[in-house]
Amino acid sequence: MSEKLSKTALTPATHTTPPAKFSHGVRKGNVLQVAGQVGFGPAVEGQAPTPVGPTLREQTLQTLANVEAILTEGGATWEDAVMIRVYLTDTSHFAEFNEIYNEYFASLTEAPAARTTVYVGLPAGLLVEIDALAVLG
Repeated sequence: MSEKLSKTALTPATHTTPPAKFSHGVRKGNVLQVAGQVGFGPAVEGQAPTPVGPTLREQTLQTLANVEAILTEGGATWEDAVMIRVYLTDTSHFAEFNEIYNEYFASLTEAPAARTTVYVGLPAGLLVEIDALAVLG
């Protein structure tokens, strides 16, 4: 009989405590799921999270940094990512996003699977959301 794996919720110091019963990331065994992240700047005690800037570049780079913080908290790196899902709020952002994405991941040994779609349900001012699935080991 196999031992039950424990589940660990992840909230890096750079992130605010989730406003409801969910986690920014969860690791169970060698699987780490990063919940959808947006371009909020680092957490400031007593302040609501706010986007880092109005541009897709600013928000995408911050969003990727937020995902990476959770990967790191869970003991993973981008090399462990097997799937990245991207949600853009505007179809006209695809080309610019791909350029930013390719620059950011230029040094990866193996690219993860990825999916990009348009989603209009993000709060006002947010342009991109990214989640990731990583497998360690």
